Amino acid sequence: MNSNLMNSFNKSTVREEQIIYDHLLEHVEIDDPYQLIERLNLLFIEGSGYPDLEVSRALNKLVISKLEVHDFNHILNRCCYILINRWHTSPQRQGAINKLIQLFDDSISKIRKVYSYSKTVRQLGDLVYEFTKSEQYFALKRFVAVINQPTELDYKTQSSEPLRILIPRYPYLYKHCLLSEDSSYEHQQMIQMIQVQKQRKFELDLSQYAAHQIRLATIARRTSLEEAKKIPSPVPNPTLLNNRELFAALKQFVGKIEGSQTYRDLAQRFLDQTQPNQSFRSFKESFYEYLSPTSIDSAYIRNQFNDKLYKQLQNTIPHSDEENFSEFLLLRTCNQMLNFLVVESPQKPNHFVFIDLIANVGPTMTVGLLLKIVLLCRKVKPYLEKRFAILFNHYESCSQDGVLWLVKVLENLNVALSTNFGGVDLSFIR
Repeated sequence: MNSNLMNSFNKSTVREEQIIYDHLLEHVEIDDPYQLIERLNLLFIEGSGYPDLEVSRALNKLVISKLEVHDFNHILNRCCYILINRWHTSPQRQGAINKLIQLFDDSISKIRKVYSYSKTVRQLGDLVYEFTKSEQYFALKRFVAVINQPTELDYKTQSSEPLRILIPRYPYLYKHCLLSEDSSYEHQQMIQMIQVQKQRKFELDLSQYAAHQIRLATIARRTSLEEAKKIPSPVPNPTLLNNRELFAALKQFVGKIEGSQTYRDLAQRFLDQTQPNQSFRSFKESFYEYLSPTSIDSAYIRNQFNDKLYKQLQNTIPHSDEENFSEFLLLRTCNQMLNFLVVESPQKPNHFVFIDLIANVGPTMTVGLLLKIVLLCRKVKPYLEKRFAILFNHYESCSQDGVLWLVKVLENLNVALSTNFGGVDLSFIR
């Protein structure tokens, strides 16, 4: 196709897209949500009987224009969010968001049974089917899970349900799990607002719950455990960790881990001792000593992990070994360490080192090692969150029981990031 024809084709598809978007933007303001869902059913699922001929013709033109699957996914995704962005702020309309997702879930089997004489309807069905397998659709379903966040009790009684339903618990994953590459600016802003709200609530609940538990312990020592139990907690445990696991995590991430020093203290001391004129090779030797978990009494750490860690650092940007240490080299080194310790990419989802660490030293110590890296170079925090988003997406269809190790790590990471990067002050736990 020559450039003139390509430009004409692009202008045509943009025009047809805009007809559909404008139509939905108009009707979302005046129609009942369930009427709109039926409109989408006729337009995209049934492929016939739509009351507005201009809109149905626009969609037909897009379908017969040999639209790429990726482009169609973008169009249908935007159509969904035109509705959702208006509905999610209204409690009376939020139920319609579930119905919208149900429409496409039900269409998966329905479309495969459609026998139509219309080639266009068959092509449309194929495109909608591909949409239900796309990353845009999975991100849409995770977003709906956040909107419909269950109660803490529901979480603790649904361990056989897919990991996906836990996404509301982890605001640090929202940016990477709820947004796709074609998310609108409006939707990005909405996700950011929801993330801030959820994070603040978790931090407040964590602070109140921890303070209450310490108060109970004090009362129990002075009187009796029975007397302490009579005092109700202002909030339930905001994590899926039991009390022993939660307070072990809090003491690890907030308290003193080496003498009188916390993780923050250790990171600051390391940075203070790092000389700008030292070689990158020398820096990596010091970095190994900083990361090497010598305080953990584990044969795995001594005999296997430390050796892997040392070799990994030696092979990190080796062509820069003789250069002076720099912020840029620190950033790249920390990024590569997170690839090594957690997971590299969706295309390379191997995480054997991560699994070995958790199996041998537990989720709290494993997260502590990652926290050391992020406190040293705070710019890699989003990169760490992205690594965990990759793991979450990889396992999201598994039952929570089947990936309990990952749930424990996600809960520990929530505590670690909140206490070290959030606005909560839990220094009283030290």
